[in-house]
Amino acid sequence: MRIGMIGLGKMGGNMVTRLLQGGHEVVGYDLFPANVQAAQDRGALPAHTLDELVAQLPAPRAVWVMVPSGKATEDTVMALAAKLEAGDTIIDGGNSNYKDTQRRAATLEGMGLHFVDVGTSGGIWGLKEGYAMMIGGPEVAVSALRPVFETLAPTPTTGWDRMGPSGSGHYVKMVHNGIEYGMMQAYAEGFELLHAKKDFGLDLGNIAELWRHGSVVRSWLLDLTADAMKGDAEFNDLSDYVADSGEGRWTVLDSLELGVPTPVITLSVQMRLRSQQEVSYAGKMLSAMRRAFGGHAVKKLDEAATTTTVQEVKPHSDPEAGLSADAAPAVKGGDEARQLGETGQQPVKGD
Repeated sequence: MRIGMIGLGKMGGNMVTRLLQGGHEVVGYDLFPANVQAAQDRGALPAHTLDELVAQLPAPRAVWVMVPSGKATEDTVMALAAKLEAGDTIIDGGNSNYKDTQRRAATLEGMGLHFVDVGTSGGIWGLKEGYAMMIGGPEVAVSALRPVFETLAPTPTTGWDRMGPSGSGHYVKMVHNGIEYGMMQAYAEGFELLHAKKDFGLDLGNIAELWRHGSVVRSWLLDLTADAMKGDAEFNDLSDYVADSGEGRWTVLDSLELGVPTPVITLSVQMRLRSQQEVSYAGKMLSAMRRAFGGHAVKKLDEAATTTTVQEVKPHSDPEAGLSADAAPAVKGGDEARQLGETGQQPVKGD
């Protein structure tokens, strides 16, 4: 089938390629002409405006939006909706808040349009391995898109399914990402404990590789971790700054609303927030209080460490480039915040 794709970055660009490889026709649009050209080089039909994109799609049209959540998604969906006709479908494959998705679905339903939310997991490896897709929206619209989902998924029958009504796809993906936060934190803490045990001279890369086979903690995440440790298990050139793109925070907030305890996920989100501070105000205050009541020695800050941001892995690149922080040049200019994540904060420096 022919489908439109808005947003041809790491995820959207790779999804276009997988769809083309599966025999679909794709009309691609992006704010950056270079991304449109890259998609065209792989066989996509180019569009340089929303009007051009809509004009190249047969009715009933289907347009997949793959742009950052929040204002970018809101503006894109509403601008696109104004150009479509009753019976057309808009798919939001980004990490939108499920409450925003429910609101948009109601608005578009009033315009006679279908709105399908697809929580999409797979990252830069999706082109090669396929994507996991958690889908919400009207059954008739989801059914019409079946050929697209079957192509993007790892196999036609696995890795995708309709979760329920509008918003359910993004809700399940939100919880998925919260679980991901907890798993990553558990691996990181365990390996830090192994790293601290100097008595045994442990080879952490070898341990990660061993655990990949037969262990109850084996996972694809561990596979990627083991591969990343092959180059430098000490991660000497990496900062401990960890961005967060929002879903973990939303998961915690929803757990509070529902009264469901999620201590591991909550603490993993808190650890990411702490990593985003070069110097913690709370830590400085604790130090001052300890000196005040006990007269203890304290450490003073001379100069904060200088950090740079390594460029993200580009669309259509070998996903193994993501295993090394040295695989791309450092970012220059004011692009760090976008590449670190939609809500990832810049490190907080000491006063």
